[in-house]
Amino acid sequence: PGAPPGPPEAPHTSPAVIETVTSQVLAEPAQLDASGQVIRPATFRTETRQEIVQPRQEQWIEIPCPEMMTPDFIRTIQRALTARGLYRGPVHGQMDAATRKAVQRYQAPLGLDSGTLTLASARKLGLIAVAG
Repeated sequence: PGAPPGPPEAPHTSPAVIETVTSQVLAEPAQLDASGQVIRPATFRTETRQEIVQPRQEQWIEIPCPEMMTPDFIRTIQRALTARGLYRGPVHGQMDAATRKAVQRYQAPLGLDSGTLTLASARKLGLIAVAG
C-alpha cells in the first residue's frame, strides 16, 4: 500500500573498487662534489596508499513481483541458467545460494553483480514477456 505503481524494487549496493598504489618517493637527493660527480646516490622510500577507483554505489533495481517467484518459476530460472552453463545444481524450485550465485554469474557481465534476479535479466532470459 502506498507504493508507486509499477514493478517492485529491491536495493542493491555495489562495493567500492579500491586500488593499491605503490610509488617511489625521493627521501634524500644525491650528493654531488664540485665537479658534479655523485658522492652518495639519492635514496628513495616506498609509499603505498589505497585509492578509491569507483565509489560504492547504491541503486534500486526492478525485480519480479514476489507472487511470481513460485517454485515453478524458480525451476524455470534454474533450467534457463543450466542451459547457459551457469547453474549445475538440482532443479528444485528453491531460490537457494547456488541459484543466487548462478543469477549473479549471469548478471555480472550485464553490469549488475547481484544474486537478486532483475526484471531486465528475467526478460533477457526469456522468462518474462517484454512489454511493448
